Amino acid sequence: MSAKRPPAPPPELPGFTYLELLGSGGFADVYLYEQQLPRRKVAVKVLLPDRLAGGSVEQFTAEANTMAMLSTHPAIVTIYQAGLAEDQRPYLVMENCPRPNLQVRYRAAAFSVAEALRVGIQVAAAVETAHRAGILHRDIKPANILVTEYNRPALTDFGIATTTEGADETAGMSIPWSPPEAFGDGPDSGVRSDVYALGATIYTLLAGRSPFEQPGGRNGAADLIQRIETTPLEPLDRADVPPSLQQALARAMAKSPAARFDSAVALARALQRVQIELAHSVTPIDILDDSPEADDDEDADGELTRVRGIVSIEPTTAPPAGSTRRRSSDGAGSPFAPAASGAAFAPPAEDQTVLRPSPTAGQDATVRRPRTLEPAAEQTVQRGSSPGARAAEPEAPTPSEPPGAGDALRTEARPGEPPARGSRAWLWIALGGAAAALVVAVVVVASLLQPAAPADPQASAPPTSEPQDPLAGFVPRVGDLAGAAAGADVVFTWTNPDPADGDTYLWYPVTLDGAGAPQRVEGETVTVPADPSGRTCIEVELVRSNGGAGDAVRGCTP
Repeated sequence: MSAKRPPAPPPELPGFTYLELLGSGGFADVYLYEQQLPRRKVAVKVLLPDRLAGGSVEQFTAEANTMAMLSTHPAIVTIYQAGLAEDQRPYLVMENCPRPNLQVRYRAAAFSVAEALRVGIQVAAAVETAHRAGILHRDIKPANILVTEYNRPALTDFGIATTTEGADETAGMSIPWSPPEAFGDGPDSGVRSDVYALGATIYTLLAGRSPFEQPGGRNGAADLIQRIETTPLEPLDRADVPPSLQQALARAMAKSPAARFDSAVALARALQRVQIELAHSVTPIDILDDSPEADDDEDADGELTRVRGIVSIEPTTAPPAGSTRRRSSDGAGSPFAPAASGAAFAPPAEDQTVLRPSPTAGQDATVRRPRTLEPAAEQTVQRGSSPGARAAEPEAPTPSEPPGAGDALRTEARPGEPPARGSRAWLWIALGGAAAALVVAVVVVASLLQPAAPADPQASAPPTSEPQDPLAGFVPRVGDLAGAAAGADVVFTWTNPDPADGDTYLWYPVTLDGAGAPQRVEGETVTVPADPSGRTCIEVELVRSNGGAGDAVRGCTP
């Protein structure tokens, strides 16, 4: 563990109680607070004191507005509020994502194909939403994809998203996931640059390393840049990765921007087609857009794209976020410049829930059609009574009847008209009634004389099923995690609240520059070197033999 700067003291925020440090970077510290009303745990990102000068405050404000504009998307971290602390440091209050981020996850073990496809599609939808709002992320990587309590990916860190006019276009970019054009004489960034970084991130989840990293080789910044610019992408060395997925990632990470997918949603649809090929559940594409435009890519899977409405959010920082409507190319400035502060979004005429028609009606969707008011030709319709009206319309003759037979019969006994006196109709009616009464009597007597069948006890018994255990498969968190100094080391111990055969523990150090490489142990103790900053932290999670894992628990020395 290398010595890093100590974190800045957490600010005093009215209505919040400080709990612990979550992480630090060169731009800000992130702390865990408990909000008092409503009561919940939140992550608070605070600008460093030495960053108050220059353009850092404006950049921090731009990040607040950007996240407020996009954070209603289910795959983007939600921002709750922003403001200035008593010591004049700007801060953002954001959704707390307690699970390990994707960088920690892939370092522990490569993702399955199914999970990598699901995460890739969900994050691609978030990136597409940002692009339609005129925003480039410019730093997509596994460490910037957090995981919510409900195990959904959440894109974060839009700190450099709006600085597309700066002189140094590579500022803040992470080399292993950056496209070749980021390192040219005239660095450039655009929609296809984010597509490259997204493809590189998905590749990383599947490979367990960044795309151009060589295990055991030289992986310095210069080495990575040289490979990114000149070395072809190596296919994934996994038998379960189909060629279609290899081709989609190769296209997303093509050296030339023109050879890549032209949008994040086009990459997402390519991943959906891989899911269909593998007979997996197809992950919908959630796109936040108030004016969706037609896409020239194949839209055969259009029913798998959900277009969600917009919720306008006004953060406490100024200027407020504008609409996420795609900007016209005729307007002044870059289409990926920050939203104008005065942009407004017209809300619906009424505050109500509107059922929109299915975009695929007439293709594969089942549509409930309104019932026709016109009776079918073969239906018999009871009409309202009126003077001279018949009780029912005459039926059409059946195919077995000769033409005119039905009409002749109905002429003899028309409803509402007595038979003519002296007609044989009276005789036939009397004989028919007597025969019907005789048949009914015989049936009643036979049913009374027949012995009753014994009751079937199984037929009347209600169906039974084994009671379901709602906690089956639940993996608890480790308990009593604590560290004690032992010379130059710290010994951490914990307890297993529900021991089971095959239990192991995954632990990783937590330093000022993020989480370290995870390690697996079988015992309930681990010894680590003491951090030079004076505060040593690790996180531990219980792992069952079937692969299930509990939530990570953090422990630190005082």
